[in-house]
Amino acid sequence: MTNFIYISPNFPANHWNFCHHLKENGINVLGIGDADYDSLSYELKMSLKEYYRVSSLENYDEVFRAVAFFTYKYGKIDWLESNNEYWLERDAKLREEFHITTGFFPKDMDRVKFKSQMKKNYIKAGIPVARYHLVDNVKNCKKFIEEVGYPVIVKPDNGVGANDTHKLKNDEDLEHFFETKLDVQYIMEEFITGEVQTYDAIVNSKGEPIFENGNVTAKDLMEAVSENGNSAFYERAIVPDDLLEAGRKTLKAFGVKSRMVHLEFFRLSKKQYLGKKGDIVALEVNMRPSGGISPTMMNWANGTDVYKIWADMIAFDHSDKGKENQQICIFASRRDGRNFKNTPEFIREKYKDQLKQEGRVEEALSGAMANYMFIALFDTEEQVKEFIIDVLGEN
Repeated sequence: MTNFIYISPNFPANHWNFCHHLKENGINVLGIGDADYDSLSYELKMSLKEYYRVSSLENYDEVFRAVAFFTYKYGKIDWLESNNEYWLERDAKLREEFHITTGFFPKDMDRVKFKSQMKKNYIKAGIPVARYHLVDNVKNCKKFIEEVGYPVIVKPDNGVGANDTHKLKNDEDLEHFFETKLDVQYIMEEFITGEVQTYDAIVNSKGEPIFENGNVTAKDLMEAVSENGNSAFYERAIVPDDLLEAGRKTLKAFGVKSRMVHLEFFRLSKKQYLGKKGDIVALEVNMRPSGGISPTMMNWANGTDVYKIWADMIAFDHSDKGKENQQICIFASRRDGRNFKNTPEFIREKYKDQLKQEGRVEEALSGAMANYMFIALFDTEEQVKEFIIDVLGEN
């Protein structure tokens, strides 16, 4: 029997679905996490063969011992995944230690975790990338800025999402950044005026996508983090041809196999150094599913079950689960403390036939995704834009 270790299966909360469909496919699902067993959802408990609690997932030795225990009890481990950006490097190290060959090893981490290294493979795929400078000192940063102009974007070269991302508009911002920055390697990039669009895919062992989806950030997540703003993005079943082409080329350039991935691009909103309006430009790769509730939103937009398609890829290297819809699923989330024009009651009444879910965003995700979400399903982007205005419009 195939043994699959799922790291932190309780976070995000919807990841129990991955475990459920693995179990349905006859796989032993072994969970390792730092949450109390009693706090796990009933659905997750029913999906796990066994759960090993550690005091902290940050403690490598404890997690190592948990994997060793499962190896001793159940035999060779065939898969080990967290489907979580934060643990990708930890996952890779554990695979190498226990000779689990179905995933990235530490030697692969530079090109999939460091933003400066990602650019090499985007270029290999023939996709333009923003000019950049690895932050060293103020003098050299100013020299780079003389070339590209303000504003510039600064973020950790090896970072998760939009965390610790800064938009520097002048020399004063630059000086403040150097006074307050963390002791990590940052990358500075030219500012790109464009809309963030993604290519999401589930990829088999041959590097072939067996599911494809598009994501559009309607209100930049970076703004949500750096300026304490609201958040909005949507999943769309129909992916534009040029984005499909860019996504598939990127899969090939990075050698992606047996994974669900979230590949980010800009669509230029005006002519600039990297191309003309409407062109696709590289942003960064994420070798895991789109975050939070996004996979469930993909289900609604596509009329399918991506959790099952992923589990089928793991078990059978293909899936017969297809798409039944071609719709758009929108997530709009409000930041606590803002003064909004419309009440939740107004939104519920106006969109009672379209709303799929509402509620608090998980605290660990609220920094980027704000605090209170409304999720709805529509047929057109015009309807999506009206929904965003109704949910996020402020007085």
